[in-house]
Amino acid sequence: MKLLREMVVTDGKVYDNNVLKVDSFLNHQIDATLMLEMAKVFYEYFKDEKITKILTIEASGIAPAIMVANLFKVPMVFAKKSKPSTLKDNAVFTAQVHSYTKNVTNTIVVSEKFINEEDKVLIIDDFLANGQAVLGLMEIVNQARATTVGVGILVEKSFQDGRKLIEDKQVNICSLCRIASLENNEVKFNIADDEK
Repeated sequence: MKLLREMVVTDGKVYDNNVLKVDSFLNHQIDATLMLEMAKVFYEYFKDEKITKILTIEASGIAPAIMVANLFKVPMVFAKKSKPSTLKDNAVFTAQVHSYTKNVTNTIVVSEKFINEEDKVLIIDDFLANGQAVLGLMEIVNQARATTVGVGILVEKSFQDGRKLIEDKQVNICSLCRIASLENNEVKFNIADDEK
């Protein structure tokens, strides 16, 4: 998506050749117009999948996921990174998710009331790097005996393993901005994406 790539170049900051900071428009301060345009791309890409739920993880995935859910006219569910006292142990689906940027492992939880075996789930998240958040969300979908019909990602670090791990599970991925490299603190996009 050309607009997103332009904003990554003009407003994004690269640190230590591996960390891309986009908090001025994606995951701290949010450009709502950009978010809606990205949601429209996901809607067009996945509109024939009979999606019944949008699933994400708190907190950065919530903004794009709610926009996508609005277009599909379905509920958005987000996995919490800690279990609230209001949820009983036997009433949740859980998965372990390691955050590369924060170097912490969280047990994410979703109430069993909100996903069931009838659901066709589209996972939406802001970043795909090592794939741990998406794999954790897919594990929750599996525990619910639901079906993951696709994954929508705003920014993918294609030089890390996330895409391969998800494709190995035969799940369709739509990434709006695929980054080939952050070496020398410079953003380089996948060549195929540059042609779009």
